Amino acid sequence: MTQLTTEDAQAILRRNEVLFSRADLPAILGGFHNDVIVKFADIPEIRGKAALEKFLAARFARQKGYRLRKALRAFEPQSGTIVGTWTGEWEDGRTGKAMRGRGTEILIVRDGLCVEWDATFNMWEDGAGPATTLL
Repeated sequence: MTQLTTEDAQAILRRNEVLFSRADLPAILGGFHNDVIVKFADIPEIRGKAALEKFLAARFARQKGYRLRKALRAFEPQSGTIVGTWTGEWEDGRTGKAMRGRGTEILIVRDGLCVEWDATFNMWEDGAGPATTLL
């Protein structure tokens, strides 16, 4: 197992930033292990690259013109753990409304491929008040 560097972690986030903004599904999937485990917000756990492809295809159909910015927040080289945050903007494919989102993610990377992606995600209509029900 190759140990990642901080530069590797930053490069992975930059690569994902570009590829997700392009909705380049084949290139995105190339960064995931065949047996990847994905825990994304309140969506049931996703197992395997084929299931991830189905999830991302549906997501990209809904998020038109997605613009993504990611930031590295923490990194643990021995385990290949990358912790990052992201913000995104897009047009909702169903409603046409301008949307914004923010999330936090933990990526576990081994031999250059993501084996686990655990993420939280909040989204709201641009210009609207908070969508969080706690307020």
